[in-house]
Amino acid sequence: MELNLKGKRVLVTGASKGIGRACVELLSHEGCTVLGASRNIAPGPASKATDISQRGAAEELAAWAGDLDILVNNAGAIPGGDLLKVDEDTWRKAWDLKVFGYINLTRAVYARMKNKARAPSSPVRGVIVNVIGAAGEKMNAAYIAGSTANAGLMAFTRALGGASHADGIRVLGINPGPVATDRLISLHKQMAQTKLGDASRYEELFKDMSFGRPATSEEIANAVAFFASDRSAYTSGTILTIDGGQSNRT
Repeated sequence: MELNLKGKRVLVTGASKGIGRACVELLSHEGCTVLGASRNIAPGPASKATDISQRGAAEELAAWAGDLDILVNNAGAIPGGDLLKVDEDTWRKAWDLKVFGYINLTRAVYARMKNKARAPSSPVRGVIVNVIGAAGEKMNAAYIAGSTANAGLMAFTRALGGASHADGIRVLGINPGPVATDRLISLHKQMAQTKLGDASRYEELFKDMSFGRPATSEEIANAVAFFASDRSAYTSGTILTIDGGQSNRT
């Protein structure tokens, strides 16, 4: 299926690895001009090292990126732990990156998109895709800071995406479940060492996941590209969960 993304200008945050890197590679392959941002990324004309948890960083990043057609909010990893384990400093630091980072960058990019002239062939000025997380849909007290953050970003996405059509902008979300990123594999290696006495047996711990495996980063990136394309032109204010049905298990 031709997605008609050629020539689109895109910014992807959290672009150095995992889902963000897969989005950069796929959207580049589709003919987009892709800009990447991350705390750990080699600076260059198409990339910017930045920490959007810092005040003013999101606005600076939006100014650097210029007029965008697509924004993919993807930066942020929230540590696990229950209410008594996650202290206030840890909670605030995690939310400054993922919650306020998404909101502040969206605000800055949205303002530029709103003022951009519409193309004659499309009534849409821009698309914002928030990569959030399935823990916001199926709550987990052992991941309370992440579940609460993701639920808030889901509400943010739905609220903004329900009204953004008036400005010619689509806002959508994607909730990945377990994805075979470096972070997930590292965690499962630690668990395999503890439970099985051998870190190399970490894949045995995937057996309870849907289809016996986590998703790949590329599977999430495929959904991002489709949502961002004109093939999904009537979609806004909605969230796609990609977890193999895990959120719906009883």
